[in-house]
Amino acid sequence: MWLVAAVFSAVFAGITSILAKCGIKKTDSDVATAIRTVVVLLFSWLMVFIVGSERTIADIGLKSVVFLVLSGIATGASWICYFKALSMGDVNKVVPIDKSSTVMSVLLAIIFLGETDHLAAKLIGTAFLGTGILLMLEKKQSESSKSRKWIVYAVLSAVFAALTSILAKVGITGVESNLGTAIRTGVVLVMAWVIVFAKQKQTQLKKLDRKELLFIVLSGFATGASWLCYYYAVQKGEVSIVVPIDKMSVLVTVVLSYIVFKEKLGKKGLIGLGPMIVGTLIMKMRWQCEKLIFHKRNYRFGNIALAPKFPSSNRNGD
Repeated sequence: MWLVAAVFSAVFAGITSILAKCGIKKTDSDVATAIRTVVVLLFSWLMVFIVGSERTIADIGLKSVVFLVLSGIATGASWICYFKALSMGDVNKVVPIDKSSTVMSVLLAIIFLGETDHLAAKLIGTAFLGTGILLMLEKKQSESSKSRKWIVYAVLSAVFAALTSILAKVGITGVESNLGTAIRTGVVLVMAWVIVFAKQKQTQLKKLDRKELLFIVLSGFATGASWLCYYYAVQKGEVSIVVPIDKMSVLVTVVLSYIVFKEKLGKKGLIGLGPMIVGTLIMKMRWQCEKLIFHKRNYRFGNIALAPKFPSSNRNGD
């Protein structure tokens, strides 16, 4: 079930990027982020009361609270950088850089969370993902150094997003996923509005374009849906598997950016989609892939025997 949730997370995330881009043509990216966060917070707490997890708030331990707050701060930083990059660059170029957080998330999960099961398939899948991302990072000849500032924000967005995945995994251990999402969103909300007032941008709220406001609100709903699916998948599954699937939202974004904004990928970028898809499939179907890699149950090197074990096909959630 968590694999299905991860796929829906990717779909909603892809739609979010397009809606958000439509909402920040005239609207400041920090203001848009703050408004969107209000929508996501309402959406998150609605789900909390629907599933009845508000009764478990008192049971959350101090460790979980600390890591949920830290993951919320990382999420807020990632959002701010991401929407700043979107306001300055093309969607189909910003998104692939943001998705490079996948590689970092997988490696951090292996190192710090001990997710070493099926390590060979994970590393091979990560290599394919990294290759695809590098191929998609196209550079326009007409771009000046000033116009490429969006790259810095996109890279920072990826770094904070990778940290978010690891911190959230620790924070939601033993915490209902919808409740964990709602708590994190509250942290993001405070952070986003503090930035708006610190930069004295609150006066822009009176001048918001109604059409752009609608897109910002819709992107908030899409984000809320993506988050709920994503953190359910993270809680029930493995971070190093959920993250790559979620990051395939780039496919949705590339298609929609062409339809809505007429943004085209070059041949190199289109080729890069291939390794990203292959890498995700390898990590999703890791057991079968390892059976192909280790096609014999036993390998003997002198007196050392390697006998990789594969779980039964009826394991829950896969």
